[in-house]
Amino acid sequence: MSTDVTAKSPAPAPPGKSGSAAGTGLVQLVLDGLRRNMRQYGMLIALGLIVALFAVWTNGDLLLPRNVSNLVLQNSYILILAIGMMMVIIAGHIDLSVGSLTAFVGAFAAVLTVNHGVAWPVAMILCLLMGAVAGSLQGVLIAYLGIPSFIVTLAGMLLFRGLTEILLQGQTIGPFPNGLQKLGNGFLPEVGPHTNYHNITLLLGIVLIAAVVWQEFRDRRRQQEFALDVPPTRLFLLKLTALVAAILVLTLLLASYKGAPIILIVLGALVVGYGYVMRNAVFGRHIYAIGGNLPAAKLSGVKDKKVSFYVFLNMGVLAALAGLVVAARLNAASPKAGDGFELEAIASSFIGGASMSGGVGTILGAIIGGLVLGVLNNGMNLLSVGTDWQQVIKGLALLAAVGFDVWNKRKSGS
Repeated sequence: MSTDVTAKSPAPAPPGKSGSAAGTGLVQLVLDGLRRNMRQYGMLIALGLIVALFAVWTNGDLLLPRNVSNLVLQNSYILILAIGMMMVIIAGHIDLSVGSLTAFVGAFAAVLTVNHGVAWPVAMILCLLMGAVAGSLQGVLIAYLGIPSFIVTLAGMLLFRGLTEILLQGQTIGPFPNGLQKLGNGFLPEVGPHTNYHNITLLLGIVLIAAVVWQEFRDRRRQQEFALDVPPTRLFLLKLTALVAAILVLTLLLASYKGAPIILIVLGALVVGYGYVMRNAVFGRHIYAIGGNLPAAKLSGVKDKKVSFYVFLNMGVLAALAGLVVAARLNAASPKAGDGFELEAIASSFIGGASMSGGVGTILGAIIGGLVLGVLNNGMNLLSVGTDWQQVIKGLALLAAVGFDVWNKRKSGS
């Protein structure tokens, strides 16, 4: 007995449905990718939404070239501190002394340059060495003597604040030499033909876009070589397009004013350098190891005391750099400088994805967290929001970020 089997081809999609189906599929793809990478993309999306909301509420004043440039200058020292603080928190510690150390280094720089006429490049080197000494002393107490970092850095906060008062004798000292002032207020020089944009800034923006595109494709290729999960091609291209667009907009905004601030170049170098260390260097992997599981790290041969010591030494150097930037920005050293900076740096780290238990976080996340706080401060100032409500809103933002971290851990565990 024969059976006639006829293959039926699928019915063609009704006209106009294929486009909507493709659009729905792309939206679903994006949502799935966000769910799988919520820790990585959550605060980046939040930053974009905050910028968009304040841009609307301030009638575009937030994104004026002058305001964007001021936003970079006003938050540069917090971002520098956030880089070091993120590393400290990843290692499972905390540092409450960075604000006072920032003020102390600024006072030390003022005494050297203003009172004793030391050349500003020499003064900068001495100030960075002073920060290294301060950080290493705290590192010895924490790493080798086993005193909790909370106690040591709390004592350091009181100690450095007192030394600042002693150095300045309760007075404000300034102004600083012009060369040092440019660290906090200077811009890249204008070269090349006269145009409506700052030529060097445009060139740096193009180079940065090329570097980001190359790095993203390189990372994706390496992940594929090691058989790791990678985002779908359309989601990857969407992410890359968003990154390129953000860099291009920032470049054009800065180039249409005075160009890129000098401190932005310093900050960019720090982000690239420390990002590479934390992603690729053995030292960075050891920091994640001791913060994620200290007993396992010890059994694996990680020298946890040495790593913790260098983490705090590095924090001291970055705090000294931030102190120089603050002093240069204000063109004076004040006994009250640096008040609350440690809280801003800690908040930036947690908002940027750091975990209370250590072992989690990225340098880019610290920058994103710092920018979230910076945009909140700047936007609320433009809207004339009182300082009382500003503190309430920033406290809620920090609470929401930590709550999200706890929720994300519980969801992953379940």
